Amino acid sequence: MKFMTTWTLLPGSVKAAATDFLAGVATPEAGVTLLGRWHNCDCSGGFALYETDNPAALHRGAAKWADLLELTTVPVIEDAEAGPNLAAIFGK
Repeated sequence: MKFMTTWTLLPGSVKAAATDFLAGVATPEAGVTLLGRWHNCDCSGGFALYETDNPAALHRGAAKWADLLELTTVPVIEDAEAGPNLAAIFGK
């Protein structure tokens, strides 16, 4: 299953977050595949797309950042999966 995580840096955390990122703390946990990660150009946050069947591993990775980032993680589906659902509900 795919999960989208968005993050916002907490006030005053840019230097500590950058240090941790460069030290490899952002490496996904075992069982989690990073499909892509993007950073806002203003250094305020960003988002990442993960794939895993183990949400507990995502939680473990998020816990490493809880003191520096505000994180939101939601399951996501692609157009090919959403389209048939919408067609079934809205009749197109």
